[in-house]
Amino acid sequence: MQAARGTALTGPDTPAEAAPRPVTRWVWLTAVLVLVADIVSKVIVVATLSDRAPVHLVGTVLELTETRNAGAAFSVGTGATIVFTGVAVAVVVVIARTARRLRSRGWAVALGLLLGGALGNLTDRVFRAPGPLRGQVVDWIQLPHWPVFNLADSAIVVGGVLAVVLSLRGIELDRPSR
Repeated sequence: MQAARGTALTGPDTPAEAAPRPVTRWVWLTAVLVLVADIVSKVIVVATLSDRAPVHLVGTVLELTETRNAGAAFSVGTGATIVFTGVAVAVVVVIARTARRLRSRGWAVALGLLLGGALGNLTDRVFRAPGPLRGQVVDWIQLPHWPVFNLADSAIVVGGVLAVVLSLRGIELDRPSR
């Protein structure tokens, strides 16, 4: 009887195997890395590129130039900064709540990229001029025929693309990645 119980407790129906450990730490690790990289890059950009002509790194393919954006992507809605601040706060809350039930490392990284990017731009909206909840986002990477963007924007795009790929492959949030 004892051996049967011991075997049953280590089989595939044990609680540990039926409910794999969450991968929440991957969300937060990714988000923190993105947020730190974004903040550090913006501090450097503001200190070195303000009131300066664009710096050409690769001919006309890649330029560094400091701009401020009160709106969303492509400077849409420049008069609605407070709305975008509210949307960013909502995104952060939804991702933080969703992170608790994640089992897929791919989804954890995707959501971490989205979270870190949202927090990076939200930090600007809260702490930069003209004031709290109305601050302008620092953008600084310029490609030809494309709006100026920053590392937070890049993380949001990569996280979004990764989420689409995971969805198309049928990978679920609460199923462990294989």
